[in-house]
Amino acid sequence: MRRRHFMAGAATVAARPALAAPAVGGATKTLVFVPTTSPPSFDPVWNPAQATRTLGLMLYETLYTRDIALNPHPHMVEGHLVEDGGKRWTMKLRPDQWFHDSTPVLARDCVASLRRWMVRDPIGAYIETRLDALEAADDRTIVWRLKRPFPFLPNALCKTQPTCAMMPERLAKDPYKQVAECVGSGPFRWVADEFVVGSRAMMAKWDKYVPRPEKVEYGWGGYHVKLDRVEWRVIPDAATAASALTTGEVDWIEMPLPDLLPMLRKAPGVTVGRIDTHGVFPVLRPNFIQGPTANVVVRRAMLAAIDQVEEMTAVMGEERDGWRAPAGFFLPGSECDSDAGMDAIRHPPSAEAIKKMLKDGGYNGERIVFMHPTDPSAYDALCQVAEGAFQKVGLNIEIQTTDWGTVTQRRSNSGPLDKGGWSLFPSGFPSVDYGNPVLAGGMRTNGKDAWVGWPDNPKIEALRDAWIDSDDAVERKRIAEQLQLACFDYVPYIPLGQYLTSGAWRNNITGQLRGPAPVFWNVEKG
Repeated sequence: MRRRHFMAGAATVAARPALAAPAVGGATKTLVFVPTTSPPSFDPVWNPAQATRTLGLMLYETLYTRDIALNPHPHMVEGHLVEDGGKRWTMKLRPDQWFHDSTPVLARDCVASLRRWMVRDPIGAYIETRLDALEAADDRTIVWRLKRPFPFLPNALCKTQPTCAMMPERLAKDPYKQVAECVGSGPFRWVADEFVVGSRAMMAKWDKYVPRPEKVEYGWGGYHVKLDRVEWRVIPDAATAASALTTGEVDWIEMPLPDLLPMLRKAPGVTVGRIDTHGVFPVLRPNFIQGPTANVVVRRAMLAAIDQVEEMTAVMGEERDGWRAPAGFFLPGSECDSDAGMDAIRHPPSAEAIKKMLKDGGYNGERIVFMHPTDPSAYDALCQVAEGAFQKVGLNIEIQTTDWGTVTQRRSNSGPLDKGGWSLFPSGFPSVDYGNPVLAGGMRTNGKDAWVGWPDNPKIEALRDAWIDSDDAVERKRIAEQLQLACFDYVPYIPLGQYLTSGAWRNNITGQLRGPAPVFWNVEKG
């Protein structure tokens, strides 16, 4: 079983050079957070990367949010009224909301933001196909008029990758341009003059923010900020970050390497715990319009070659409480999880049988460009195992190592491989979105309007529509089984399992809320 080789243990960590302590003046409470990777963008609508998502939750808000059970609740809106058989939704903004440029949050800002999101996000694009009109009836009222009912609208507007983020109309009006300013209405504001690309970002408490009255539960309720500032400090070397945590130079590491957790558990003044309640649903995303992966037989062969247990062990180690495998196209244990087609993963063909499958399917050794990010470390481990598995069955893998920010930029290139195109890259979907087909953006197969890779499969789209339109639980279960079988046939992505990450923080950091992503409201530094 292939395993990562990063460091020998605590002695290696102790030998790392110390970081300079953060400059904190007076009684200002600044929490220093080490993200898994540097955010490739501060625009959470433009870029769905995990780090951008987490940053966006601090700076931007959404009309609806989720509680710990992932149920949607009104957030920026007071509530909604549904009429005309589910085809008319009227949403009322709550009063006293302000953007970070000190302008009020108005319904027209939200309409522009929603339209921008619908262009950028697969579920948003799906809503647009059901939309007759979206308008601001007055400064606080948003009206949706749908062609067909869509009862999952609040669930969709909770989505955080890409985030359905509200921003001023002046910034949201062009969906095809990344915003040049970071202006949201969230509990923290962006401190632009302290930003250092790839190294440091600073967020300060937004003094005009008015929390909701409810008790907070992850994303639902009142966001009470108990810190003055939060500094994001990017430390690419995991051992250096761990050393900085043990000496108190940083306060919180989002996801230490599993290899380092035993040492951190023994370190004085450090707590290791699991905040993420659902974890990551990692996949490999093929290109459906360029190169060998446009051949469905090649995608099926790749799926057959993958050993999910080996993939998850490479990321999380032997302790089974940190990962699940095998996984189909829906999250294990979710409402749409089933055994349909799972023999393809549980009892895969031999390497020789896969080689024959490839030959019979017309694959003649053409190169497959695999974008292999070395950060985050989990993606590095996933790629290493996958590359070995693919080479074993005779696939000509051209490994192109890079950083994650480059992958998120380059994957939008739909050109041929000799023009900067690509064949395959890893991604980590939020597990919370893959319990059913509503928010599972990677399952959309609507061609040029799909997520990067641009899969086109009308059968999967029709089954997805049927699941959404049905209100019968038994029928939905049957449709979900058919949908999974269709995915095994077409392979819109290659599932690798599910893993649950742990974080580490100083003992004087309290109040963290459990949920799918780190949030910084309710957090205190003693």
